[in-house]
Amino acid sequence: MDGRRNKSGSPPVMTNIDHARELESPLLSPAEKDLARAAQRCIMAALDHSRAASILLTTDTGEHPRVEVPPAALRVIGQLLGAMSQGQSIVLMPMERELTTVEAAHFLNVSRPFVIKEMEAGHLPYRKVGTHRRVTLKHLLDYEQQLREQQQLALDRLADNARELGLDY
Repeated sequence: MDGRRNKSGSPPVMTNIDHARELESPLLSPAEKDLARAAQRCIMAALDHSRAASILLTTDTGEHPRVEVPPAALRVIGQLLGAMSQGQSIVLMPMERELTTVEAAHFLNVSRPFVIKEMEAGHLPYRKVGTHRRVTLKHLLDYEQQLREQQQLALDRLADNARELGLDY
């Protein structure tokens, strides 16, 4: 790290999902944002024009060993650079990672008892480790998407009802 700190004075590092909502954007200078944006464009352009199984990265002088990077990984790196250039926060986590009910509640911004109720009702798949419930990130993201879709349908119905009653907002 180069000694940069976030508002609390600590380095911008995330150790678990509890801090995901608090993680601040990487502190990039305008020049670094431009560099990230340019790197993203180069990577994405190389992917668009390449039919190779992988892309090799080298320095201009060739002094460093060549690094072989699969296109799928390079695409992720390009997306990360794009997000960084826009000052967005980034969280990387394997989809198979199991989260506790507390972590799931923090992620969804709901209470832990609500998460447990949804698990017990069969709306959110989980497994037990001893007496503790665990949910995979993939299942949690799928559940979150379902919640958002239900919320959008409810809002659409409310808007339709308001139109039928002649209530213009």
